[in-house]
Amino acid sequence: MEKLATNKRLIGVAVPVGALRTKNGMGVGEFSDLGDFALLCKRMKIGLIQILPVNDTGFDSSPYFSLTAFALHPIYLRIDELDEFEAASSTLKRRVKTARNKFDKDVRYSHYKILKEKLEILREIFSENKAAIKKSAKKGSSGILAAWIEKNAWVKQYAVYRRLKELNDLKSWKEWKEHRIVTRKEIEGFWNDEKLSEEHLFWVWLQYALDNQFSNAVKKIREAGIVLKGDIPILMNEDSCDVWAYPELYNQSLSAGAPPDMFNPDGQNWGFPIYNWEAHEQDDFAWWKNRLAVASKYYEAYRIDHVLGFFHIWASTYNDYSSALGRFIPYIPVAARDLKKLGFDKDRIRWVSQSHLLTGEVWDALKNNWGSQYTEEEIKAAADDVFSKALNRIKNEDIWLFNKNIKGEKDIDALGLHPAVRNYLFAKWRDRVFLEYEKGLFTPTWLYKTTSAYKSFSEEEKKAIEELLAKHEKKSEKVWETLARKLLTVLAESSPMLPCAEDLGAVPNCLPKVLSKLKILSLKLMRWYTDPDKEGEPYVPFEDYPPLSVCTPAVHDSSTLRQWWEKEADQKKYANLLGVPSLPKVFNPGTAKIILSKAASARSRFRIFQIQDIMHLSSNWYSENPVDERINVPGTLNDFNWTYRLPTTIAKIARDKELIKSVRELSRIKPAKKIKKLNDNLEE
Repeated sequence: MEKLATNKRLIGVAVPVGALRTKNGMGVGEFSDLGDFALLCKRMKIGLIQILPVNDTGFDSSPYFSLTAFALHPIYLRIDELDEFEAASSTLKRRVKTARNKFDKDVRYSHYKILKEKLEILREIFSENKAAIKKSAKKGSSGILAAWIEKNAWVKQYAVYRRLKELNDLKSWKEWKEHRIVTRKEIEGFWNDEKLSEEHLFWVWLQYALDNQFSNAVKKIREAGIVLKGDIPILMNEDSCDVWAYPELYNQSLSAGAPPDMFNPDGQNWGFPIYNWEAHEQDDFAWWKNRLAVASKYYEAYRIDHVLGFFHIWASTYNDYSSALGRFIPYIPVAARDLKKLGFDKDRIRWVSQSHLLTGEVWDALKNNWGSQYTEEEIKAAADDVFSKALNRIKNEDIWLFNKNIKGEKDIDALGLHPAVRNYLFAKWRDRVFLEYEKGLFTPTWLYKTTSAYKSFSEEEKKAIEELLAKHEKKSEKVWETLARKLLTVLAESSPMLPCAEDLGAVPNCLPKVLSKLKILSLKLMRWYTDPDKEGEPYVPFEDYPPLSVCTPAVHDSSTLRQWWEKEADQKKYANLLGVPSLPKVFNPGTAKIILSKAASARSRFRIFQIQDIMHLSSNWYSENPVDERINVPGTLNDFNWTYRLPTTIAKIARDKELIKSVRELSRIKPAKKIKKLNDNLEE
């Protein structure tokens, strides 16, 4: 497969595989549905289909909580297209038909129920055909399955891991009674154990079937002249085959996440270990190269989820729920000697790096959050509990520090203190200018300017601290650029796929330069793409979108375009960008056409729209409640997230002439002309 040209300009659609609907699905989209969807896209003149990650996540519906970087998810398997299904018992065939009818009625799909049903049916099919399957997989034979295993060596570790996970009631490998720590030689020993081979073979057989069905769908997509763009998350779930089998490639003492922002004031603590890049480099990045090689069987382009992590990763300890006290890794730390040069003695360094609590503040927190029905004696008892269990007094002052044995928010929680004081203690735990992550080494906290210590500084001290931090950030930028160049070069050169970066968040200054140098497309989310250097931070005009970019009005973690327009958007400001006096406050096909047409005129190589946003070009596909059209709400755990389904089948959508016509018009829109000014040196 040749690498996709970065100057090939395409209109694309983003759709989760599970969202697809056909008369043959079992309540959830399956790989085979992608072929039908590609034919619809061909009629619409759509040139690219983008999907979410499709790796096995077990019973977790989030595609980013993968149990493996290599194996595909069994939920996307079409059971009645298996070679073995034709000879299946009539009872099994009826069960498949019954399940299809039962689940197809649901507006959103039940990940747990459908997967459970499918795995039960698949185990029965396997049991009915295990003799033939064993023969096909026999080592040294000419069997199809044996040849497939030889080409996909990763499946051995995956099958062993999956067997052990089932044996341990699906618990995380860190909770297993045995085999939490294993060598690759021991894993190979499990694989070669004849007594265990049948269970291993079940998972191998599933992966072989999934690979066949996905590959057949990919063939149909390419025959339709459409690019398939995958999604490769940067991080691995802590409970994954990869972290279990290759622990040396990860730093499991730290948890990756994102710093605080307007949507997540406490930051995001994802619970994923960070990479040990030195170990990866010693192995010539073999794990990453294998991962990309497997992905390139299916995709011509891919989204690099959280590309910022290749520059620096925001990491917290597992002792905290939040990531407010996280830090960037790598980072050139502030040393104690740097602070001493600014005139900070030992007590002042403690003042800026440890949380200080006042006696009166603890009392106020209890009184303000408790309620009037409690007596002074009860409040005093609760306060004494806080002082005795959580805090140490500084000499005879009315100032307290947290006990040395408290390492994070989870330790505070474990003390069993009255809920009225819990959030106060959490806030005070984060109330520090610097995080001392090693003795004498400090990083600034993300919200250091809001802390009690910083507010107590003189203007001269504030200026000195900020100059010191600016100096360290400048040094760190060089480290980030060097690291990202190295890592992203490996990705760019190890695969024919075209990489597209998801670069939202706390972007380092060096990021645009590195992506441009490596010809990696950046992401421009229209609602956030503004010019911070101009008064009022106006939206960037579509003619000024960089060609090496992906333009999109919404992503799976955001509200849809319709929901954003009606509930979140500054409509007047956005109408100004679109060049229209005003637009209806209630979203309709006319509004959708104006916004999507302008987006289609962006100079970006790819203009990718969520399937929900495209379907709003027709009046036929508006859910009564816009919230129902959303894919995921970050920071929430529920049965709603990641279970979006199309409102009808692909076949019925294909009969919507209004929609087909409107989408075709998008594909014909030419890039907005860039206005040339004197001495401009602009790319055409």
